[in-house]
Amino acid sequence: MNRENFLSSVQAWFEQGELQKALASRIAYKTEGDLPVAPQELWGYLQDEITPYLEKMGFVSEIFDNPISGAAPILVSRRIEDVNLPTLLIYAHGDVVNGQDTRWQEGLNPWLLSQDGERWYGRGSADNKGQHTITLFGLERVLKAREGVLGFNVTVLMEMGEEAGSPGLGNFCESQKELLKANLLIASDGPRVNAETPTIFLGSRGLVNFSLQVKSRDKAYHSGNWGGVLVNPATRLVHALSHLVDAHGKILLDDLKAPALDPLIRDALKSVVVGKGKDDPAIDLAWGQLGLTPAEKLIASNTLEILALGSGQPDRPVNAIPSQAIAHCQLRFVVGTDWNNLLKHVHDYLVKLGFDDVVVRVNAFTPATRLDLKNPWVNWVKSSIEKTTGKQATVLPNLAGSLPNDVFADILGLPTIWVPHSYPACNQHAPNEHMLKPVAAEGLKMMAGIFWDLSEKSTATNFSWN
Repeated sequence: MNRENFLSSVQAWFEQGELQKALASRIAYKTEGDLPVAPQELWGYLQDEITPYLEKMGFVSEIFDNPISGAAPILVSRRIEDVNLPTLLIYAHGDVVNGQDTRWQEGLNPWLLSQDGERWYGRGSADNKGQHTITLFGLERVLKAREGVLGFNVTVLMEMGEEAGSPGLGNFCESQKELLKANLLIASDGPRVNAETPTIFLGSRGLVNFSLQVKSRDKAYHSGNWGGVLVNPATRLVHALSHLVDAHGKILLDDLKAPALDPLIRDALKSVVVGKGKDDPAIDLAWGQLGLTPAEKLIASNTLEILALGSGQPDRPVNAIPSQAIAHCQLRFVVGTDWNNLLKHVHDYLVKLGFDDVVVRVNAFTPATRLDLKNPWVNWVKSSIEKTTGKQATVLPNLAGSLPNDVFADILGLPTIWVPHSYPACNQHAPNEHMLKPVAAEGLKMMAGIFWDLSEKSTATNFSWN
């Protein structure tokens, strides 16, 4: 069987509905990973759904306890053809955000895959059950077509706590470096630049979630009796925030800004269009850092967002000066940002401006990563995708969002290639999450093509994985 005939068979197989049927089974598991206590279904998904599926392909699986007590389990499944062959690592996560069951539109259930036109609705359809189902089914089709011989080994690493910030994943990979030893990571998560355009990204922006709090006293006081002589912590807080980010979303503290844009990255983003999809929100060209295109702002720069503000009783205000105020903020940042010292930078800056009553706390963080655009794997995967689809693929230096890619890039030392099968308006993390059937079909062919080409190349004497 040649490549063209193989991909035609993959398309025909997709139309038979087997992938959709498998996804429906996986959506039914209520694997909510962002709950205070990890539900038992996190273990059930790995044990009853994923492990049997992978074992049919010749994988040997083991479910590990998380290094952090009470955190979600981690699956490692390996298919070894020859210990001397190179190894591909595939990462995925089987947990989802909470279902928000009552907020879905009438007739939709987050735990029941349903189709409406080209949309497959269900929690996890886009993030990440649909995506890893496509990737693993692409591998399965290649294995069957090549009679079980790939010419390389495969390790699947699936965690169940990504939506909770991947607790313990870094520690686990650090302690299991030998088990997870590989030559390349290929994984699927996040969105394409738009539904029509095959996309590759090479890492992700990092994030730091931090809070600013002003506590002026232990209780509130009547605003008529005490207004004008008592400090209002909410007033103090909003003015402190105005020194970090201006009214047009521009970061004002130099230490939180992105480094100068690399010409190679600028060139890679010059044709990337943001906000033109059918269901995309209208973007504001005047928002954010000056002198950058929307794609450069989103992918190659830093953003400071105020996620939530709290003071007094916003749902039912009373005539009282509040005792305290808090703001939950987030810095999304690219490689080269001094994010490790964010707390010191923000604290010292605000103290210098007279806001010594503002307490700064860092609550969570994920480092930024970016594979070198010149890495040979980038063009290799891009060429495979373009050969399969007949379309020009977009290469993003990194995802605008955040993923635990630092675990693979920094701890395991791997080149990292991400091939997403979702699109920006998929309602990820929101009610009515869905996957587009045409994107799923094209994604399956893309992954099958990548694995086919990798198998073909692995048998060539002049092909190197290094």
